[in-house]
Amino acid sequence: MARRRRDTALPPPFLKRVWLPEREEQEGPDEVDWDRYPFNLPMIGNSGIDIAFDSPITIIVGENGSGKSTILEAIAHACGFSDKGGAQQMGAVSQSIAHDTDGGALGELLKTSWLPQVRNGWFFRAETFFDVARYLDEASIESGKTPPQFLKASHGQGFLGFFEERLNNQGIYFFDEPESALSPMRQFDFLKILRRMQREGKTQVIMATHSPILMALPDAALWDISRFGLQPITLEDTEHFRIYREFMLYPHDTVEAMIE
Repeated sequence: MARRRRDTALPPPFLKRVWLPEREEQEGPDEVDWDRYPFNLPMIGNSGIDIAFDSPITIIVGENGSGKSTILEAIAHACGFSDKGGAQQMGAVSQSIAHDTDGGALGELLKTSWLPQVRNGWFFRAETFFDVARYLDEASIESGKTPPQFLKASHGQGFLGFFEERLNNQGIYFFDEPESALSPMRQFDFLKILRRMQREGKTQVIMATHSPILMALPDAALWDISRFGLQPITLEDTEHFRIYREFMLYPHDTVEAMIE
């Protein structure tokens, strides 16, 4: 008989630390090609991976190619989530549909420390959202339940409806660029959901984003990823905020300077 999931009275963050052991200490695949992506990410070669979580919501920022989505995927994999997204061990998306799942190979080598380890949660990947939503609809129909029908709404409304329906349970949640289908106003709606999660004190969130709006969430830990590893950063010091600020102050001059 399956064990019933029990909530813990301890507050988040539940995942306390993630680290990549020294090469001689690793117990993962026998052969690791350190010259192949993602093992050749600059931050791995320069500083390694050793991340301590001290806030219920951690936001990771960085330029394209810095490895932020890959690191997020690797952590999610190490926590028992499918590279393709969904709940723990959910096989909602075929490997032929899911792309850029290199983080799973890195996740095989990561070590995790919990207090306590939670079994509930979700890994949200924007590019596989519709396949996961279709899987949930079909699973509901097969069990005789009314399907949630996230796909009947617009892209952004489907995202928000999914978040509202899925983020009420205690657990750990991973979001990879959730702003991809959200207008600026809808991003504030998503911030309201995250704020509620903070206040309820039942969930841990680790999110990668390019959006300065999402980066501005109060009380969240903001980290910048670069070739030198993860470093704490303020919103005003991120490249994303700086370029948006220049654009808002001098829109035409900024665009002209950038494209010439």
